[in-house]
Amino acid sequence: MSETAVAFPPPGAKHDVEEGTVLTPKFDANGLVTCVTTDVHGGDVLMVAHMNAEALAKTIATGDAWYYSRSRQELWRKGATSGQVQRVVEMRVDCDQDAVWLKVEQAGGGACHTGRRSCFYRAVPVGSAEQTVPALSLVEQK
Repeated sequence: MSETAVAFPPPGAKHDVEEGTVLTPKFDANGLVTCVTTDVHGGDVLMVAHMNAEALAKTIATGDAWYYSRSRQELWRKGATSGQVQRVVEMRVDCDQDAVWLKVEQAGGGACHTGRRSCFYRAVPVGSAEQTVPALSLVEQK
């Protein structure tokens, strides 16, 4: 870990985790927490990624969104190569501290590696009685 990573305290008693004022992230067996990232202005979900302790610490320390790539097995700052920088305006954790929510200002284009504003650009039809695999529909163009 680098010098910006912190050793977060382990989660304590349920009441302390849910009602306390200490950040004690509950990392999964792979050392990750899920991170949902939304646009601070419109509220749109931009992406879902993962953070390890170092990414979480760097995000807190710098105000830039840092993530951990499960496929590449490496830390990455959003926008370092793409220019699609995410400046964190607000960070929250859920009730049991196993998920993070970032509200960001998205700069340099969309958040998705495909060039779209959001990674969630396809809709899945729901409520159909058919037993077939549903067809996705595009909801946002590049």
